[in-house]
Amino acid sequence: MAAQKGKDLLVKIADGASFVTVAGLRARRLSFNAETVDITHAESAGRWRELLDGAGIKRAAVAGRGLFKDASSDALMRQTFFDGAVKSFQIVIPDFGTVQGLFQITSLEFAGEHDGEVTTELALESAGELTFTGA
Repeated sequence: MAAQKGKDLLVKIADGASFVTVAGLRARRLSFNAETVDITHAESAGRWRELLDGAGIKRAAVAGRGLFKDASSDALMRQTFFDGAVKSFQIVIPDFGTVQGLFQITSLEFAGEHDGEVTTELALESAGELTFTGA
């Protein structure tokens, strides 16, 4: 995969009919994590830790920060947060693929300085199985 423009990494939320890009984000991050299940016992070779293959919990987290634009996607994100709803999201990774699945907004922050713009930060946590479609 060649170098890509950061602005092309997109976070999209389902609006009922399709997916809309979350407006105003200047930075986005997608991380995957997997917990392990330790099955080490007294007879483990050299007392090295052993892990149970295919066990544990997988999860994904999305974070973003940017400008408050009061666009329709901002209103949808706010309502989704206040409803505590789990919605379908897409994370588009340029020249790599699209991750899609259910996420819940776990943090939605707004900030502003008296001589600057209003900014927003958000955090999403996966709430079900995710799918990946290659580019």
